[in-house]
Amino acid sequence: MFVVNVEGAIYRDGKWLLIQRSEKEEHAGGGLSLVGGKCELEGNSTDILERTLHREIFEEVGIEVTIIRYVNSSSFISDTGLNVIDIVFLCQHTSGEPYAKSTEEVDDVIWMTTSEILAHADLPDYLKENVILADKLVREIN
Repeated sequence: MFVVNVEGAIYRDGKWLLIQRSEKEEHAGGGLSLVGGKCELEGNSTDILERTLHREIFEEVGIEVTIIRYVNSSSFISDTGLNVIDIVFLCQHTSGEPYAKSTEEVDDVIWMTTSEILAHADLPDYLKENVILADKLVREIN
């Protein structure tokens, strides 16, 4: 059984929105990541990935986005031993100014360029790869 997680690669003015995860988080506490979260059980539903992403982004950082397109998917085992499928979407910021709205999940919000992310020694390879792929899509669209 998998947990399904969605993340938004949120792009605005040449920068990506990252969050510093709360130290209270069970998985990757204190680390930088894209904004997102787990899908909840809904029974029969449609567009669950997209609705989950919109909900999680608003709950965590208080902004609205437009989902542009799919970036990639991967699987991993969380720090607590859960099998996770992670799906990343390219998003464009549309309204609101991001802030650490959910203090249980987010300690800070940070805008970084692709180069800053790639040069950051403490960021995990999977985050860098997601940003590289999302950046390529942005360049193709523009």
